[in-house]
Amino acid sequence: MKLVRFGDSGQEKPGLLDSNGQIRDLSGVVGDLAGDALGPESLNRLKQIDPETLPLIEGSPRLGAPVGVVPKFLGIGLNYRDHAEETGLPIPEVPIVFAKASSCVSGPNDPVLAPAAFKRMDYEVELAVVIGSRAKNVSVEDALDYVAGYCIGNDVSERSLQKGGPGEWIKAKSHDSFGPLGPWLVTTDEIPDPQALDLSLDLNNARMQTGNTSTMIFSVADLVSYISQYMTLVTGDVITTGTPPGVGMARNPRVFLKPGDEMVLRVQGLGEQHAKVAADA
Repeated sequence: MKLVRFGDSGQEKPGLLDSNGQIRDLSGVVGDLAGDALGPESLNRLKQIDPETLPLIEGSPRLGAPVGVVPKFLGIGLNYRDHAEETGLPIPEVPIVFAKASSCVSGPNDPVLAPAAFKRMDYEVELAVVIGSRAKNVSVEDALDYVAGYCIGNDVSERSLQKGGPGEWIKAKSHDSFGPLGPWLVTTDEIPDPQALDLSLDLNNARMQTGNTSTMIFSVADLVSYISQYMTLVTGDVITTGTPPGVGMARNPRVFLKPGDEMVLRVQGLGEQHAKVAADA
């Protein structure tokens, strides 16, 4: 299934895509795509529904993030070997885990806001993992059983905060709109191997990032298992799994985001994000 949330910000309704790629309204079945609605029992029930029996949504409504409540938003640093190499940093021996504030979550096509003081905003196309079941001390072999599905993530970062001064990653990565997710949450039955997905990011029609999840240092299963040893993962938690090479700070000359820029992010099987950078009011 491809699950979506559509409507004005803060008033999104749950939906799913039918065989023609049109949105069908799920609000008569579940209140939101959050909490228990993302658990395995609920997802199995939703899979039994004939989309043609659900109300058709006309037009092209705004899409919100496909997860209604994100209790924890975690990221992984330097998880692609070629990205670690382009930054000049050593290959990690264990996953580098950081947090983004859940308040940074936004829709896949919403504006990415640029505060006037942020001069080194960067982009990062990533495979995002959405947790579907409570996971604590799970094995690598069982880890994917705890995943509800996958979506595209853009780990927007202000590099001056991440790399300069105290280097506090959570401040660099948590401004409003710095966590676009979607357009869809694609359930695991449609993505049998999360380690075989192409990723790309275009900025103003120029290709900046190209990669494949097969080159991750730590797989999705590795990451879910590893993180679950240190904190309990719960339904709706999101893990962005690292980015391939081509980020703005590693280019020569460097390329940073500015108002008016347009990004297109793609992950194989997960759709596209189209976002424009806008000055923060």
